[in-house]
Amino acid sequence: MTSPDDGVYTDGSASPNPGPGGWGAVWVVDGRVVAEAHGHEPGKTTNNRMELTAVRAGAELVPDGTSAVIWCDSRLVVQTMNEWAAGWRRNGWRRRRGPVENLDLVRPLFEHLESRPELELRWIKAHAGHRWNEYADGLATRWMR
Repeated sequence: MTSPDDGVYTDGSASPNPGPGGWGAVWVVDGRVVAEAHGHEPGKTTNNRMELTAVRAGAELVPDGTSAVIWCDSRLVVQTMNEWAAGWRRNGWRRRRGPVENLDLVRPLFEHLESRPELELRWIKAHAGHRWNEYADGLATRWMR
């Protein structure tokens, strides 16, 4: 299966989870890499924190005013940003069932994406042969090699 040749592809991982982790983001236009970024958290982190970090880094690859789809293979991150975070903000950044996890990353990412309406966050299936999603996965796991 192939994926679109345009957009920002992001991925995050922790091994074990929780444990050390990494994240990666690649911006592709017409099948060509325009920019990429990756990083590593040597301490104890989670795959969710690395996914959030990757989306933020990916958004920052795209210049202000430039439209792009950000592809993320974490349903949790996509749902958090697109469905739940606005309600949590209305409730003082609280959920009905307790505190918002990873609020130190969730809140600034939500506010950043909200300030960038030209960016759209969408889910993509992981490990399904999507070329650029696999590329982002390679960036996220580079620290392990």
